[in-house]
Amino acid sequence: MKFLRVALAVALALALQTTLDRFMVRGTTAVDLVLVVVVYVALTGGPVAGMMAGSIGGLVQDGLSSGVIGISGLAKSLVGFLAGMIGQQFIVTAALPRFVMFLAATLLHAIVFMGLYMLLGLRTFSSPFAAGFGQAAGNAVVGMIAFTIIEALPGMIERRKVSRPRK
Repeated sequence: MKFLRVALAVALALALQTTLDRFMVRGTTAVDLVLVVVVYVALTGGPVAGMMAGSIGGLVQDGLSSGVIGISGLAKSLVGFLAGMIGQQFIVTAALPRFVMFLAATLLHAIVFMGLYMLLGLRTFSSPFAAGFGQAAGNAVVGMIAFTIIEALPGMIERRKVSRPRK
């Protein structure tokens, strides 16, 4: 059942990422929703769940793009595994550590992704630092909003059930 939820979250993130142009700022993706889902899954499910979500999400994202298949999958699976390991070793339940995790995960993803492309001589990036830091900030904000909504949802549903008058 948990695998189906993760697969649904990755699929929803991929669908939103590929269909909405609102996530583009000056031709660069401002928010990587798939990476946000991967980090969320890693922090809540551990390193194996994060690695699997990263592998699947990254490979599908590579297949939908015009890039080399496997680079985003490798970067996202590495980020998912490391985020899950850090989430198990340290207490990452407060807002500031989660924000830092999303920032660090996005920067690591950008380093691995852009580094592999540049190392293989396949692509050059005009302003990698600006794009990486901009995306890190966007992912951290979206990730924090997602954590807040997902954590508040069960309580809201329970309060709604209790407040309904019985007939």
